Amino acid sequence: MSSMPEIGNPLTLLQSKPKAEDAGEVTKRTSFEQDADVGEDGQSAILSTLLTRQSMIPPDSSLGHVADVALTSSRRSAEAQLRTAKLRAQAEDKNWLPTIGPEISLTSLGDVIAGLVFEQVLFDHGRKKAEREYAAADVEVAAVTLSQDLNERTFTALALYIKALRGRDKEHVGNKGLAQMHQFERIVKGRVEGGVSNKGDLRMVRTKVQTLETKSQTASESSATALAELKAMTGTAFSLTPATPLGSHYPDLEPLDVLKARAEADRSVAQATVERAAQLPGLSANARVTNQGNGGSLNVGNDVGLGLGTGARLKAIEASKDIAARQVGEAREDGARARKRLESNIQSLARQEKEANTLAREGRETYTLFEAQFRAGQRSVLEVVDVYEQSILRALDGVDAKYDKLIAQLELARDLGLLADGDKI
Repeated sequence: MSSMPEIGNPLTLLQSKPKAEDAGEVTKRTSFEQDADVGEDGQSAILSTLLTRQSMIPPDSSLGHVADVALTSSRRSAEAQLRTAKLRAQAEDKNWLPTIGPEISLTSLGDVIAGLVFEQVLFDHGRKKAEREYAAADVEVAAVTLSQDLNERTFTALALYIKALRGRDKEHVGNKGLAQMHQFERIVKGRVEGGVSNKGDLRMVRTKVQTLETKSQTASESSATALAELKAMTGTAFSLTPATPLGSHYPDLEPLDVLKARAEADRSVAQATVERAAQLPGLSANARVTNQGNGGSLNVGNDVGLGLGTGARLKAIEASKDIAARQVGEAREDGARARKRLESNIQSLARQEKEANTLAREGRETYTLFEAQFRAGQRSVLEVVDVYEQSILRALDGVDAKYDKLIAQLELARDLGLLADGDKI
């Protein structure tokens, strides 16, 4: 293990440079583009779009700070998988060169023949090229998987932070309502002792007080639990500051699930090409240098041999390419549906937030009116309490809608890979 080369942090793989094989080799491509060479221009569309995706979270905001800490504290298995895929791609990059291997045999006379065997594939129905394409597609799959993993980790951290904010705000609204409800309780208690109201009125008011106390305590516990989880996840204690909603405009990008389906389809097609080549005879040249002399030969053959089932196997291999294309189409359909659902949900939650805040404001105005009428003897104390309780409940609904909308925005950004900068992954 001590002799293994230093691989480096996977967050820098996108911009690392491959070493030149000789003094005359010059390259300007990143290591990802070198390993995932798909086409004559040497550019990988999947890796390029991953590189250019930028986070929608403002870097100087509280959410931006949480996202940065979540990324820098990441120790994910997908990082190791990307390193492994990159090394496999580097190993396959020169598979077209001749191979050299030792050969040792014992003759019937007891003589030992030792030497080296040189083999060069001359014609293989595209197998070597497909093996390189498979390794390059494997890097793309690993890169998309890492992007998904880090976007999911960022979303989890942000969701915990928002859960803590939601709990704090609901606790604040609940405590504010409790102060007034306790005042109502004292008023009704005095009226009961004075014989103006009955004990049933006092019991109803106390039930409403207990309901608000439960809601406030639950919100406080939820906030504390979310902060504890976030600290356990990132190793950092966060102070709660208001969160800024994300922008309403999302770029027209393919979701990460679609990118992964495309990369997996490319890998499946390359694998099918390798399997097809294994069914067909290829041509290779061999040279032997031994202690008994030198020799050479041309060999024609395949891995599995030809038989009556060869045609059916070739058709099945070709059919796997169609399966890969259909899977990409299904991923695009699912991604489009998920995006429309989240966009509609965001609009609905925005409307609910606005309506809840309007109802809460109108409830406070109605409470002010009812309180004046109560003092004039035109309203009962329970009517005033009911109106005030409804205004508090609408305010709590507004808090829920506000943060539900923010969570939905983060979900859409996560699916599009817009919670982490691609050039930092």
